[in-house]
Amino acid sequence: MLLDWISLFLRWFHVVAGVAWIGASFYFIWLDNNLRTPPEWKKQKGIKGDLWAVHGGGFYEVAKYEYGPEVIPEKLHWFKWEAYTTWISGFLLLGLVYYHGAAIYLIDSSVMDLTPSQAIGRGLGLIFGGLFIYEAACRSPLSRYPKVFGIMVLILLAAASYLATHWFSGRGAFIHVGALIGTIMAGNVFFKIMPAQRLMVDAVTNKTEIDPSWGLGAKLRSVHNNYLTLPLLFIMISNHYPMTYQHDNAWLILMAIGVVSAWIRHYFNLKHIGISRPSILVTGSIGMMIIAGMVSMPVTSQVDTTTSTKSSAPAIELNVQQQVVYDVIQTHCANCHAAQPTDDMFVIAPLGLMFDTWPQIEKRASIIHNRTVVIKDMPLMNKTAMTEDERQIIGTWFEGLSAD
Repeated sequence: MLLDWISLFLRWFHVVAGVAWIGASFYFIWLDNNLRTPPEWKKQKGIKGDLWAVHGGGFYEVAKYEYGPEVIPEKLHWFKWEAYTTWISGFLLLGLVYYHGAAIYLIDSSVMDLTPSQAIGRGLGLIFGGLFIYEAACRSPLSRYPKVFGIMVLILLAAASYLATHWFSGRGAFIHVGALIGTIMAGNVFFKIMPAQRLMVDAVTNKTEIDPSWGLGAKLRSVHNNYLTLPLLFIMISNHYPMTYQHDNAWLILMAIGVVSAWIRHYFNLKHIGISRPSILVTGSIGMMIIAGMVSMPVTSQVDTTTSTKSSAPAIELNVQQQVVYDVIQTHCANCHAAQPTDDMFVIAPLGLMFDTWPQIEKRASIIHNRTVVIKDMPLMNKTAMTEDERQIIGTWFEGLSAD
């Protein structure tokens, strides 16, 4: 129960920090794209662009300087902790849910039979290895060619998606690609945007020349973050939609949704500078419908249906207590959590959890106990009418496992 509360507050904090970061990112990209040539008297003060806005019952005047103010104000607002706290809270969540609970949420033996240490090592390697490749590309001549660089980033994320979906469970794979994207975005702030801004502040303070590459490099990284935001937001909510991460070609589905969402973001970025391209929204919507059709397309089942899973005996010999627990779970849980759910609401096992066999049940004993005995929110709406006596059967069995 304590871990559940820690997870709740971490998720809450992560969402709040993420909203602040994304809001700032979207606002400043919009602001930069909407700056207009100022009147002559402002130009003489060193202002290269300005903007007027009305909000919250008042008028706002925003100005962007070519060089900087004559004197650095005592109170200068920096936008960095929104990014840092989002990444820190997200990484703590990754550790708590997917690394502490690697056997439940990260490892899927049907994909690759890994030990927790092996899975965690691969996960960290994917995240920080991907960051290293991205940073190296940003610091190379490749960054001077936006289209080529964009293709390189696409290949990097496609490779990460392919590897993750062939190493981890569906949920674990998607969240690691999201962690890679989030780490790249936070890295952009830490490695380029903030250092460039510190150099600019020092130059203005000391009345020395500003290297234009500082601002251009920082803005380029901000644009990268802007286009990565919507794909990352999808990954953050994707664990509620197993139809995506449990698909046979989950890595292609993830890449397709990421590309389409970044394409739709492009429409709004163009709109900010006065260019209207409704065709982007149209093609983006068509793309999403095609993806939905691909995901929803029925596939030929590879499960042996010559015998009923629920009516047949488990493949391994069980003792009396295990058999009773197995029967309870088959009656109340496996109608949804199975390779072929029979429930009228789910066509894919929620959260990717399947209880067709005893090893699957035993491996996820902790989460079964927590949801059926402690929280008691499963079965969903108790539609299968699990009784208190049946919950106690699971509780007693789990206590025995804990004692062992």
